[in-house]
This record gives sequence, C-alpha cells and structure tokens, in this order.
Amino acid sequence: MKKLLLALSVSAAAMTATVANAADYVIDTQGAHASVNFKVKHLGYSWLVGRFNDFEGSFEWDKAKPADSEIEVTIKTASVDSNHAERDKHLRSKDFLLTDKYPTATFKSTSYKPTGEGKGELTGEFTLRGVTKTITFPVSQIGEGKDPWGGYRAGFAGEYTLMLGDYGMDGYLGNIPVVMELNVEGVRK
Repeated sequence: MKKLLLALSVSAAAMTATVANAADYVIDTQGAHASVNFKVKHLGYSWLVGRFNDFEGSFEWDKAKPADSEIEVTIKTASVDSNHAERDKHLRSKDFLLTDKYPTATFKSTSYKPTGEGKGELTGEFTLRGVTKTITFPVSQIGEGKDPWGGYRAGFAGEYTLMLGDYGMDGYLGNIPVVMELNVEGVRK
C-alpha cells in the first residue's frame, strides 16, 4: 500500500506539462479518473491486485519551474478493495493496515527533480500505520489539455515498491514487497 501511495504522489508531482504558469489541480476522484492501486505476489505464483476506493488530493506545478511542484494525497485505508470481502477484512486488521487505529495514509511531496521530457523523480514523506518514511519514485506525464467541458486537465503516473516490514507489518509479512501504482488526472482549479 505504501508503494501505491508513493506512486500516487509521484504521478501527480511529475508535473512537466505545458502550461506556462503555476496552477493548482484537484485530483479527479469524483469522475474516477484517478486510482491508487497495489499488487503483491500470492505465494510467488500469481499477482493479487487491489485498490483504495477512497482518496483525495491536489497538486501544483509550473512547467517553467518544475522543481517547485508539490502534491498531497490522503488515502482512507479502510477503503482497501481486493475484490474479496474476507481478505479485505484481514487487510484492515492488525496484521496489515490496522485501519481502526490508522484510518489514513498520506503522502506529501518535498521535492521534484525533472529527469527528461515528461519524466521526473518525486520525493516526499509517506505515512502508513503511523510510520513516516521518505520515499523517491519515478513519474511520467501521461498528457494534458482542455477537456470537453471547458476545463483543463493534466495526468501523471508513478510506481513505487515498498516493504511491509518498513511500516510495522512484521514477521513473515515484513519481507513482502508491495507494488503501489498511482494514476492521477487533475482538474485545474
């Protein structure tokens, strides 16, 4: 889940679009044009995939000053959805997300470093289960432009792999890597 949050943050912060001035964007979760996904290997035989259904965030970027870009994302951990009710109940338990005690996971960027056309590295503070770690992950711009309703949108994607043990999920769980994926489409305010 941690990787997912990072990926989400990185995606939105990869703000290398073509707008000339700094702009504030709200992540379009209402239209389901953004997602926080995760995948983890199941017994080494296949991928178990899931998502977080309830999250929100915003980002700011200026193509002329991409290093000034910022993003903040808040995920409601109880919204975890692996398409299996009993597994989701276990994911919300003390073995994993401990959602009763830690109802949110957050990412707040601290820097963005452009690495090429439409690409960059996003760094920020990711908090999951009360543990905060600095993470860095690659992001790519998907596209940007006017939408059919008179607005302006920009989209980014990023991916980060986290270890469950780094966030207090110990024992055999601590050695399990989770790939977090963030796909963000923001609507300019």
